Amino acid sequence: MDTQDKKPEIMEELEKVGVTDLKTIVQTNWKGTLYRFILKIRLTINLPKEKKGAHMSRLVEAISETIEEESSVVYDSLEELERQILDKLAGRHPYSRGEIEMETELVVRKQTPVSGRQTMETYDVTLRVSKDNGSYSKKLTAEAFGSTVCPHAMEHSNGRPHMQRAKAELSVDTEYSNPVELEGMLSIIENGFSSETYTLLKTEDEKHLVNKMHSNPRFVEDVCRKILSEAKQKYKNSKIKVKVISYESIHPHNVIAEAKAET
Repeated sequence: MDTQDKKPEIMEELEKVGVTDLKTIVQTNWKGTLYRFILKIRLTINLPKEKKGAHMSRLVEAISETIEEESSVVYDSLEELERQILDKLAGRHPYSRGEIEMETELVVRKQTPVSGRQTMETYDVTLRVSKDNGSYSKKLTAEAFGSTVCPHAMEHSNGRPHMQRAKAELSVDTEYSNPVELEGMLSIIENGFSSETYTLLKTEDEKHLVNKMHSNPRFVEDVCRKILSEAKQKYKNSKIKVKVISYESIHPHNVIAEAKAET
């Protein structure tokens, strides 16, 4: 009998045990566009109270074999890859509840608003797939930066408000078959700011964005409500959460707004 299969001294069921911060690289083909990701992976399963430990090597094998043995397969999405790993693990290590989470960066090609220059924008994203007694669910989280203009300062300072950069996070927790696209989530997030941001800007682009910001002043609360409202309209049968942090330009502290809803 393996040591992991012996009875522990204290018999308590554990909700999650597994491996974390495992890094690898994969490639997906999303709507005809190839993406390459460097992933940080966390894979966990529940552990019955009569088992001393999990067979950690089997968890790692489920990840590496799914990626390496099927290297000729370019997955449509990271969620599909996560589900394949959970399925492969089930054949190696019994569990009733399993969860895999991947953190990575999504690089999106964009054009600047006036000059039309190509720019590469990078976004932090997290994708999680859970398997509970054979039933699958997923949670996608995306983060993006944007700019805000203070409506209060604009009203009381002769139209000369303070401006700052803000970061918003949107999470959608739903059943596995419910279509949720990271690019769509990012579009909702950026639409919530006074203006989006770009890595590359020419003079005419800067002018355009500054004018856009001043014509669309928003508190951090406004940004949070806007993102939540659009997400509620787009994602049905989902748990939605929004978090916005404004990195204040005239204060030594930051401000925050959070909201959640079920659709």
